[in-house]
Amino acid sequence: MNTFSVTVLGSSAAIATPGRGLSSQVLRYGPELFLIDCGEGTQFQLRRFKISVGHINRVFISHLHGDHFFGLIGLLSTWHLLRRVKAVDIYAPPALEDILKMQFEASGTVPNYPIIFHPVTAESPRLILDHPQMEVFSLPLTHRVPTTGFLFREKPLPRRINPESIDFYNVPYHSIEALRHGKDYTDATGRVIPNAELTLPSPASRSYAYCSDTAYNESLVPLIAGSTLLYHEATFMHDRIKSAIEKGHSTSIQAADIAEKAGVKQLLLGHFSARYDDLHPLLNEARGVFERTMLAEDGTTYPIE
Repeated sequence: MNTFSVTVLGSSAAIATPGRGLSSQVLRYGPELFLIDCGEGTQFQLRRFKISVGHINRVFISHLHGDHFFGLIGLLSTWHLLRRVKAVDIYAPPALEDILKMQFEASGTVPNYPIIFHPVTAESPRLILDHPQMEVFSLPLTHRVPTTGFLFREKPLPRRINPESIDFYNVPYHSIEALRHGKDYTDATGRVIPNAELTLPSPASRSYAYCSDTAYNESLVPLIAGSTLLYHEATFMHDRIKSAIEKGHSTSIQAADIAEKAGVKQLLLGHFSARYDDLHPLLNEARGVFERTMLAEDGTTYPIE
């Protein structure tokens, strides 16, 4: 089974703090790395936490507030200076394409690698990437500008081989792969052995839901239901719910309520206001609603399992 995890590069909202960078994460699936959001300073965090920038081939930007994308032009320029040749796919709001073109033109830079832009709109959920082993969907969020979250969902995994049954029926090695994909086995006499007698159920597919800046939004619940790990912003404690509503953000209790309603396995809180030095009060509030809650910490890797 492929390694599936997320490393937090930045967990602060709007303004970086001495201990928290701006929004950015690296999702690892097997050998592949996906960058989610790219606030100012992201490339420094990548180096600080020893993540190879050369292994990132896809970038997902949730919306066009600076704390989520101001680091992107710097990273793209660094790749150019490093003489990157492999293409980079960017999934982002449509306006970002012109912004990047303007920045490159103003600096007289022609990237020496292809940049493939995939416009993502926030009107409705849709499949934006059909990867061989994973599907990525956009998640419409509720914020002051068009904003999307992202759901990374593993495709159904192959069935597991039952060694005892394989030995009993003398199944040859060359038939194993077909069994993993649900095929029955026909022996040399023409007898059909049902797949269920030779295999065990597949491991449950895993998923990661990334909900960046958003007000409380129950329409997310069916879209992220049963996710293995949910990252949900918790900019404020609940005593500042009025500010959260005014600014299109959520409180720690609201994030936990979404996690509870969606029946996710674990909740990861992030996007914390710089006003908070100690985050444990936010954690305690959330755990009062949803016990399986964690705090996003810069440099920490969270397994999705």
